[in-house]
Parts: sequence; structure tokens; C-alpha cells
Amino acid sequence: MSALIQVVLPVFIVIAFGYGAAWRGWFKAEAVDALMTFAQGFAIPMLLFRSMMNLDLAGSFDAALWASFYVGALTGFGVGILGARFIFHRTWEEAIAIGFVGLFSNSLLLGLPITERAYGVDALSANFAIIAIHSPFCYAVGITAMEIVKNRGGSIAQLPAKVLRAMFRNMLIIGIICGVIVNLSGFTLPSALTEAIDLMVRAALPTALFGLGGILFRYRPDGDLPTVGFIITVSLIVHPLVVWGMGKMLGLPLSSFRSAVVTSAMAPGVNAFLFANMYGQARRVAASAVLLGTAVSILTASFWLVLLP
Repeated sequence: MSALIQVVLPVFIVIAFGYGAAWRGWFKAEAVDALMTFAQGFAIPMLLFRSMMNLDLAGSFDAALWASFYVGALTGFGVGILGARFIFHRTWEEAIAIGFVGLFSNSLLLGLPITERAYGVDALSANFAIIAIHSPFCYAVGITAMEIVKNRGGSIAQLPAKVLRAMFRNMLIIGIICGVIVNLSGFTLPSALTEAIDLMVRAALPTALFGLGGILFRYRPDGDLPTVGFIITVSLIVHPLVVWGMGKMLGLPLSSFRSAVVTSAMAPGVNAFLFANMYGQARRVAASAVLLGTAVSILTASFWLVLLP
């Protein structure tokens, strides 16, 4: 148990530092925004660029891995939508936003550091294979569903353009695409540029975790707790259970199986709130789910790590 605490707790302590600094007023809201702009707009895209640039694309892009993880993600999305609509009587637009919380696990800020601490840097290839299509896949699914619901009875001719525009404004997606292009081209970056990128990469996770704490303080829980509890359960229990079953059924190798389950068991990412905010739907539920889900995942992440071989 002490080894488990050493794996999980440091990640959440950094988040707690950011939360505490924002709570005490030592780190102002504009400073949090600036830090997250750097982390999500520059440092993490650089991390993804660097990872995609060096990744063994043929060896890491495993259809069974993707099927295991994303069938679980789609299950979370579908269960979230149906529960929000028929149990909590939300509008279809709100239900889509709540379903997105069950779709988008925090693969980057939580999944990467916890997998690395539990199984080492060499275990991250499967994580990066998941992350490579995580934002494109989730945004494509969420935006498509929302636009269909918003345009009930209208023309869908403009739908593909809307989805593509929203996706390609996302710096994470741009970083992934650029890294894949460099990887496939075989082009070698100058060493000075590579070292500069590595400097930013080393700052990515610590700054993002600290900033995440500040963001979570801003969107602390406020009402709708039954709905929040429901979607957190979907995110932290239903999603990884489906991934576990799919991984066993498809015979995933142990390293890929671990990465898929750990990543699927992470709390909803801040992108869940950003998606809700983008459409002005269920923002309070999404923000509260990110905060409370992150806190609860201290326990649930330990639970899944104990179960994994």
C-alpha cells in the first residue's frame, strides 16, 4: 500500500498545491489562466509533438488497444447521455454535455504521470497511442452529437465543416498531427531545436498539474450533486470496467492492458468543462464532475492499480 501511495499521491499533491495557492489568493485567476495557456497551448502540445515524432507508429498503433479503450469511452458517453436524459430529465443538449464528461478521461495530466510512476517510462508507448487520437476522437464524437441535436430537423450539409473547424483549433491536435508528419517524413530536427523542445516538455506536466489545481478551485462544486455523482461513477467505474473486459477479450499484451485500464480510470479531464462551456450546456455539472472526480480518483486509481497484474 505504501508503494501505491508513492505512485498516486505525488500527482495529486501537485494539484493540491495549485488548488491551495488559488484558494489562499497567492495565485490569482489571471495567473492560473496564463499558466494553463502555456501548459495546454504550448508545453503539452510540445510533449505530444515530441512523443509522436519518436513513437514507433507501426508498433504502437494497435487496433485492439484502440478498440478496448474507445469502446469503453463510447459506452461512458452513451450511458451518460441516457442517464442524464431519462433519469435526471435534462434536455438533449445538456445530456450530450454530461455524456461528454463520461467520454473524456484525463489521459494527459493524470493518466501519463500515474502510468509512468507505476510502470516506468517504457510503459508509456500505449498511453501515447491512446492520446494520439484521444482529443480528435472525443471532440469529433461530442461535436457531431451536439450539432445533430442542435440542428434537429435542419440540414446536416454543414456539419462536417463545423466539426473539422472545432477540432483543428485545438493545439493538442495540432501538436499530434505535426509530430506524426515529422515521424513519417523521416526528417531529423536540428539538435538545438530538439533540446529547446525538451526544455518545454520537462515543464509540461508539473505546470499543467499545478494549473489544474487552480482551475478546479474556480469551478468548485455547486449543486446538481446526484447528476455529478452519476457521471463520476460512469467515468471512474463503468469506463474502466468495459476496457478491462474488452482488453481481456481481445488479448491485449500486459503493458497495453495496464495503460488502457489506468487511462480509462482517470477522472474527467478539464476538456469536459471546456466542451460544456463551448455550448453553454451543463457547465456546473461538468465543472463539479472534474473537481470531485479528480478527488475521488485518488482512491479509485489506487483500486485499479491493485487489481492490475
